[in-house]
Amino acid sequence: MEVAGPTLCMKLEKQVALAPLTWWKIGGPAEHFIQPRDQEELEQALQWAQSQSWPVTVLGGGSNVLIPDEGLPGLVISLRELRGLKSEIIPQEEPPFQRLCITALAGTPKSDLTKVFLEHKLAPALFLCGLPGDTGGGVVMNAGVSESIQPREFVEIVDWVEVLRINSENSNEASLLRFANTDLRWTYRHSSGWQPGVIFRVSLSWPLQPQENIMSEVKLATRNRLKKQPLNWPSCGSVFKNPEGYKAGALIEQSGLKGFSIGQAQVSELHSNFIINRGGATAKDVRSLIEHIQNTVRDKFAVELQTEVRFL
Repeated sequence: MEVAGPTLCMKLEKQVALAPLTWWKIGGPAEHFIQPRDQEELEQALQWAQSQSWPVTVLGGGSNVLIPDEGLPGLVISLRELRGLKSEIIPQEEPPFQRLCITALAGTPKSDLTKVFLEHKLAPALFLCGLPGDTGGGVVMNAGVSESIQPREFVEIVDWVEVLRINSENSNEASLLRFANTDLRWTYRHSSGWQPGVIFRVSLSWPLQPQENIMSEVKLATRNRLKKQPLNWPSCGSVFKNPEGYKAGALIEQSGLKGFSIGQAQVSELHSNFIINRGGATAKDVRSLIEHIQNTVRDKFAVELQTEVRFL
């Protein structure tokens, strides 16, 4: 329906199915749902939710989240339409004296970033080629890979982040704040210092030092992932962080849990750090399986597995 008001003039939908918008294909509906296309519409959505005293959930690419079976109350803001990027070559003081700079809206798929870095034969294409989801989510999660390559995490390629923030409950005014890379606190699969607010735009860059073999390395990495990861089943990617000194997948496999199922949620037989939806899995199935894995690994190895996946 079309809702017009002092702070909202765009399509607001009710009881929208969210499972199709996630990589796991799991979860109930959004009570209210909106997809802003630019800064003004994102501001309006946030202001409207605040005026209605609705809780807000921001949904990016849907690759690393689990939505409960009963759905989400309040307003779900999908960033899927908030996409687009531009690239330019800028000077820098150190050799090679030039950098490729990409400015991308938060909903821009990471695969779009990969293509631009790949066009210029630059190293970030290698770690980005295997990452699902969008650019904003890459910052939130400090997304990366376990391989010993450079770069391997978002912290290494981000210059600044712009965050849209509602200033106060009294004024209900929005501000677009810019945070430099060094203003943020980056840790393993997490970033902070930019909250509260919604990541709106990200600037990323890398020295303009082409690597002639980068295309072949990306193709090889892609083939290896296809062999090692269950990409033909719905999943969220890696479920657990790698504990210091361990590989989560190895701990799960050594605990005898490869292929273990609860309902239609199963530990992948191809990669034990993936939980796949074999058709009709519920969020309750997944949560129960995650807890069973954590308890089993704790009992066997005295290691606490922490999740990468976010429970919305």
